[in-house]
Amino acid sequence: MSATHRMIRVPRPHRPVWHAWTAATGFAVAAVFCAPLAFEANSLLKAYEDPVAISDRALSRAFDGKVATAEIESALKANDADLAKSFVELADDRHVELSSDLRKRVDDAVEEANSAAAAANSFARGLITGDPADAVGLAGTAVGDLFVFGDIRDAVREGSRYASGENYDQLVLGLACVGIAITAGTYATIGFGAPARIGLSAVKAARRTGKITGSMASWIGRSLRETVDWAALKRAGGSLAEPVVAVRTAREAVKVEKAGGLVQLVGDVGKVQTKAGTRAALDSLKIANNPAEVARVAKLAEKKGGKTRAILKTLGRGAILLSISSFNLAMWILGAIATLFGFVSSAKSGVERATERHLARKRAREQARYAAMLGVKAGAKA
Repeated sequence: MSATHRMIRVPRPHRPVWHAWTAATGFAVAAVFCAPLAFEANSLLKAYEDPVAISDRALSRAFDGKVATAEIESALKANDADLAKSFVELADDRHVELSSDLRKRVDDAVEEANSAAAAANSFARGLITGDPADAVGLAGTAVGDLFVFGDIRDAVREGSRYASGENYDQLVLGLACVGIAITAGTYATIGFGAPARIGLSAVKAARRTGKITGSMASWIGRSLRETVDWAALKRAGGSLAEPVVAVRTAREAVKVEKAGGLVQLVGDVGKVQTKAGTRAALDSLKIANNPAEVARVAKLAEKKGGKTRAILKTLGRGAILLSISSFNLAMWILGAIATLFGFVSSAKSGVERATERHLARKRAREQARYAAMLGVKAGAKA
């Protein structure tokens, strides 16, 4: 083969262009699915620590007229006018239509629940038994605890069982002792205020009625073991059955300087009660596993008020926590970024390879023209 023919040979590209463009197309298709997830993940990450934003997003999918009507009917059937009213308020806030007949039934149920006779019975029950069924009942419980009567009642009952080796409720006994200690003039020293006093009564009532999660009960138990000198209570023995001795023993056994975490918890429960009502405070202890989650409910209650119970009933723990971990959300965003990077890289490679091929062909044409010119000149000399 002559030198001229070798010069005009078109070089074959080493990297096919279609490989790069196929990869770029694949990444582009993947981006169609990844990009919405990435935007959603970014939005969820921003709302990760905001229970109000979390509940609003969840309600947009889980709450409508059908759900509202069913929940209100169920609440009315259970004689829970407070919950029915909460769902009406939530429906109004979410612009969900309810029938006028259903609204009237709720109004009638609320009026009956708030009647003087019902309020008196509920207050008396809360005051005497410490088992509140509504806001009035918890008011009775709180009044009893505020004047130490309720805490003495619980301390005497559970303390005598503890001293005699019978089955007793450690949480109720410990909370009653803490209540006696803080009510006896130590509010200011540990930052204890009215919401926390109400919250302590609510936590104790939730324990007595079984409306508290196992994880939360375990946390309170650990806190009480650090706060209460159980050996001192044990040494008091049968004398705990005497109210005066029970008060003195409880005050001496409680180390108020170590009650900070417990104070924060009952303070948040008290905030929920103040903003959203007694039942909402008790409901918060039914879904929360630790004090941080109660704090989230308190933040939700500050914003949502009376609608809080309906939100907790509809969403459960989903009202304060995302079901997706922050790690997974971050991975969604990283996946979208990797997809975008892959598309850009593949497209860049495709452009480079197409450019290489174009330049190679251009050089080949120039070489062919040059060879042709050489051939013409050689023929002319011949």
